[in-house]
Amino acid sequence: MSEIVVPADWVADRRDEVRIVDTRDAWEFDGIGHVPGAVNVPFDSFRADEHAAEDDSPGDGSGGDAEESGDGQGMLPGADAFAEIMSEAGITADDRIVAYDDTHGVFAARFLVTAELYGHDPDRLHLLDGDFSAWRLDRETTSEVAEFERSEYVVDPPAETPLVGIDAVAAATDDPDTVVVDTREAWEFEEGHIPGAVRLDWRELVDDETRGLKPRAEIESLLDERGIDPDKRILLYCNTARRISHTYTVLRHLGYPDLAFYEGSLTEWKAAGRDLETGA
Repeated sequence: MSEIVVPADWVADRRDEVRIVDTRDAWEFDGIGHVPGAVNVPFDSFRADEHAAEDDSPGDGSGGDAEESGDGQGMLPGADAFAEIMSEAGITADDRIVAYDDTHGVFAARFLVTAELYGHDPDRLHLLDGDFSAWRLDRETTSEVAEFERSEYVVDPPAETPLVGIDAVAAATDDPDTVVVDTREAWEFEEGHIPGAVRLDWRELVDDETRGLKPRAEIESLLDERGIDPDKRILLYCNTARRISHTYTVLRHLGYPDLAFYEGSLTEWKAAGRDLETGA
């Protein structure tokens, strides 16, 4: 059984063994309360400006030069900035991390993907199944802020990552062994999408009532219906790589072995003047 997306009981039983990261805004963390022991790392703090560019972005997994591959920085904050964020939170590269938000996990998933791309062991990165609203229905919360000593977090990007560049995405549209997946809403998909992409709105995988993932069998049935086959390479995109972070995390949880992550997403694709398909 995968322990990538973990239930509240799992987290409650291991609160002394994990670092809990709350990715909501500071006013929510302080004013509404948070999971005991959590540290606040707001989404905007690890999200680069759309036009930011750094020279230290992770590679695209191809072994080639990131600039030549078209992979680019996307919305990643940069290695130095991320190391400072984690150090300030008192997190080390060896820590086991559980992240949550109050939006079905999409912002927390983005934090986890960012950490993975900068070299944190993906087996030590976990998403709370459900979010803060679901947690506080049955469990205690607090307004007390846990104190952690500053660490010296070391970023060590792996030689290979799931990142792919724009040219690799273009090539994938003609590859029968790759499924290009658009994780945006239906109206966005209809207005314009990468040619040949199939649509899977990331919200289709979560239950609005429980605020966590739908039952595994229901998710797998939906994926099968859309042709998202675990025997194929699954290449994910959205607009700015936030929503694909959640879908990427869920597919890892389900054991999909070959996942590709287009960080530039449709923002880069459109800016480069690449072709779009319209309609459903």
